[in-house]
Amino acid sequence: MTTNSYEPRTSAMPPHPQPQQTRTPPGPASLDGEHPAVGPLRTRLRQAVSEGLAERIREDEQYGRPPLDYHARRSLAEKLAGDAADAYANEELAHPSGAGLPPDDVERQVITSVLDEIFGMGGLQPLLANEDIENINVNGYDRVFVRYSDGRRAQMPPVATSDDELIDLVRSLAARAGVEERRFDRGSPGVNVELPDGSRLFAVMAVTGRPSVSIRRHRFSQVTLARLRQLGTIDSGLEALLGALVRARFNMLIVGGTAIGKTTMLRGLASAIPPHERLITIEDNFELGLDRDPQHPDTVALQAREPNVEGEGAISQADLVRWALRMSPDRVIVGEVRGSELIPMANAMTQGNDGSMATVHASDSRGAFTKLATYAAQSPERLGLEATNLLIASAVHFVIHLAEARDDKTRVVSSIREVVGADDKQIVSNEVYRPDPTGRAVPGVPLRTETVERLTEVGFDPDVLERPEGWWNP
Repeated sequence: MTTNSYEPRTSAMPPHPQPQQTRTPPGPASLDGEHPAVGPLRTRLRQAVSEGLAERIREDEQYGRPPLDYHARRSLAEKLAGDAADAYANEELAHPSGAGLPPDDVERQVITSVLDEIFGMGGLQPLLANEDIENINVNGYDRVFVRYSDGRRAQMPPVATSDDELIDLVRSLAARAGVEERRFDRGSPGVNVELPDGSRLFAVMAVTGRPSVSIRRHRFSQVTLARLRQLGTIDSGLEALLGALVRARFNMLIVGGTAIGKTTMLRGLASAIPPHERLITIEDNFELGLDRDPQHPDTVALQAREPNVEGEGAISQADLVRWALRMSPDRVIVGEVRGSELIPMANAMTQGNDGSMATVHASDSRGAFTKLATYAAQSPERLGLEATNLLIASAVHFVIHLAEARDDKTRVVSSIREVVGADDKQIVSNEVYRPDPTGRAVPGVPLRTETVERLTEVGFDPDVLERPEGWWNP
């Protein structure tokens, strides 16, 4: 079996996932056989509730009203479902369709089923309940693919009964996600939301032949450097060095490709921050969750905001970085630098907020500097290359690169660069940890003397750097 091929779900496959172990609300499979009216009633209720909630969201945006909270939305949905059930009964009495009226207890079951579907995860629940599943991709309701944490991929059963039902499910998830209402319709065909378990869902419709959903799981919402060592991401030497870099308040960038574990590494580094420090986190979409970590009680999490239906009210990450500097932070943490927030972030790092961190998409540790220069050139400040290099060299102290190990595909730290300065054309750095033949980081160019002294002051033992092969196999 290879990690690049999809395996059909068969009885011989290891139990990923075990839907029968997850309680699911009554649905078509458990009710349709009991009375012929269940199917049409369920369709009518789901349509009425979904359309009613969507209409309320549009009205709230149009009139500038605050969005309903979860309990208010649930109460509204219950009223919509009850009204729709009454309307169905009246129509059936006036113009019998042959399906008849379901008994009261069956009607209540159908109403509960629809509400649980809309306010729960629906057909996604069994997949989200499996902690071994890392990524979920849905290309239409019946083409569902998952990737497990060990790299295996598999095709799974449908997560809905139609594409329209899949759209309704995404719409309901988007409507109640986090602190901000998010639309999902032809006028707003893409939506990015946080699910209750911290997973990130992105969905598109109208611009594709069929609705598409991608879910990225965050299997380690609270992680420490020690836990990253146990997972094989770092060795004991890197654990000691990274912890000391945090305590000594060096500014760091975590770089790597998509879904390589940058956010998890950022959480691990943050675990070494003393609990008394005030943290301000800035994200395009909430992922870090440091404000929910009891180890960081004085944390404020800020999230960028999309424009409303009139195209107004957008708040960018660059805006939030500037706001954060007025909130007396000890450190500013940006979930992902991807544009104009680079300049205010770099300024924050040079204006007394030492120990700040961010992540950047880059294919290697040196490539991060090119990516940052591109962002600076595209920013409103339109910084030239020389000015950008000087700013980055004064703001960023270390760049940590993550990649897949070549032997077993484990996500590992593969390179660490210490920034030492800049000239007209480039940022000058030393690769103090370089990839070995497997892609794992081992000691390279020695740290600068002043850096070692600063690390020693916070309890770092420089002897861990004296082992050329590192501590992957102590």
